[in-house]
Amino acid sequence: MKRNVPPWVVLALVCMAQFMVVLDVSVVNVALPAIAADLKVEAEGLQWIVNAYVLTSAGFLLLGGRAADLFGRKLVFILGLVLFSVSSLVGGFADTPGVLIAARAVQGLGAAVLSPATLTILTTTFADGPMRARAIATWGAVGAAGGAAGSVVGGVLTDLVSWRWILLINVPIGAVAVAVALLALAESRDATRARRLDVTGAVLVTLGLTALEYGLVGTHDHGWGSARALVPMIVGALALAAFVLWQARFAAAPLMPLRIFRSRSVTGANLVQFLLGVAGFAVWYFLSLYMQNVLGYTAIQAGLAFIPHTTMIIIASKSTPRLVARFGFRPLLVVGALISASGFLWQAQITPGSGLVTGVLLPGMLITGGMGLTFAPIAMAATSGVSHDEAGLVSGVLNSSRQVGGSLGLAALATVSTTHTASLAAGTPAPAALTAGYALAFLVCAGVLLAAAAAVFALPRARA
Repeated sequence: MKRNVPPWVVLALVCMAQFMVVLDVSVVNVALPAIAADLKVEAEGLQWIVNAYVLTSAGFLLLGGRAADLFGRKLVFILGLVLFSVSSLVGGFADTPGVLIAARAVQGLGAAVLSPATLTILTTTFADGPMRARAIATWGAVGAAGGAAGSVVGGVLTDLVSWRWILLINVPIGAVAVAVALLALAESRDATRARRLDVTGAVLVTLGLTALEYGLVGTHDHGWGSARALVPMIVGALALAAFVLWQARFAAAPLMPLRIFRSRSVTGANLVQFLLGVAGFAVWYFLSLYMQNVLGYTAIQAGLAFIPHTTMIIIASKSTPRLVARFGFRPLLVVGALISASGFLWQAQITPGSGLVTGVLLPGMLITGGMGLTFAPIAMAATSGVSHDEAGLVSGVLNSSRQVGGSLGLAALATVSTTHTASLAAGTPAPAALTAGYALAFLVCAGVLLAAAAAVFALPRARA
């Protein structure tokens, strides 16, 4: 970092970038009906508008983290911003579903390059200790708020302007971020290693995740035992197995050196992060559908209803540095997971007659408050004791675990929900059938979070 640049400028810059990346995971949720009407998109195509971004982001996060270490954090950060902004521009002007899905996939690639660079820049800018802990907590809070704010931003822009602006708004923000990065960031990279990237590994893991996702989505229309579902899932499993074999035996510069999982902190944090991602991605997706399809809210009303959730995440996330310093990682992660699980259990009691306060706000605030307590401790646990030259790799693996958990979990939960709704459709009013499907998804999320609380004990006892 240049000496005449205050650290808060760097912090604000990377938080802005992380906010954009996380925001675009959920920003399309409340806009999907408008997109379907405008571009004549079928239900399966709508899922891929969401999944194209998440899958490419998850698959290439590992490559993005390693690229930041090898080629320079500043360079990769700026390239990620440019790729993200240009693909947002293309998606905003898309006139066919195919162009929009392709733009979302490239946007996910930009996010995969950009996101791990943000955490790496923080860990190399702020010295280990209280300042880094506060910086990471702020980064975690802003990122978490981006996930919660996606529905708010998407609803407001869709109703007041056009769904296209959920993508186009990234262009001016990205341009400002690039200008600030050119002036504020100093270059840093790992000069001890050859500049080689494991592109084969990135392709294998992305192919595997995409095939798994395709199979899970196919279970909705064809059932779990159909060839349309089983064949892609088998192909995905084989591709992921080939990825592990490639990393262990053949890759000259492994995308994900398996030795990093000898660390209990890295292994435990990724297991917990995967499970948290399953539930975290689902909450706003199903609540958005519940408010619009059952309660009859408009996109902007549904989006604004998420503001208390966003506020709760920020408050909880900002409180974590002192709590981690006093109690350590494990107790805070267990408490956060259990609070969220209790919120999902409450959320699973919804009916068509549930009001906004008891049906959405209060249980949702428990869910998001508990989640907010976990974001920073997970990042701190995974990166504690990791050398600077591997910070990008570890942050990439951690982010990838969350994305993979969220993407695969959402596909499975959507199938569970719609299957249950379909089983009730014959003798149950539509609002009640839909609500029952959403409630079952929330109940499953509660179980997943209980598993996450148990998995926390895989982490070593540690303090910030």
